[in-house]
Amino acid sequence: QVQLVESGGGLVQAGGSLRLSCTASGSTTAIAVMGWYRQAPGKERELVAVIGNGGSTNYADSVKGRFAISRDNAKNTMYLQMNSLTPEDTAVYYCNARVVLWNGNYWGQGTQVTVSS
Repeated sequence: QVQLVESGGGLVQAGGSLRLSCTASGSTTAIAVMGWYRQAPGKERELVAVIGNGGSTNYADSVKGRFAISRDNAKNTMYLQMNSLTPEDTAVYYCNARVVLWNGNYWGQGTQVTVSS
């Protein structure tokens, strides 16, 4: 099992920045891919960015050039640096971890990000 705890959300003005953190515990050595997803009111959950064990990354087109995902394996922590935020980035952001060994898919509790215009 893997447990995930997010932190770093909050209220920010448009154009501002926030950094989200996600700390994993449990069977962390089995984690293959970690990622950030978000869900805005009335919308489906969508991919924001993912990062593999080797550091390869993939971003949603809407955040490319503004967000940066990173991972500190020694601290079992993943980050999402969010710059140039817009009201359209307002959502609950969820941390995700995938374990290939037993096909596990784990979620954090979510952290609210609100961007005011």
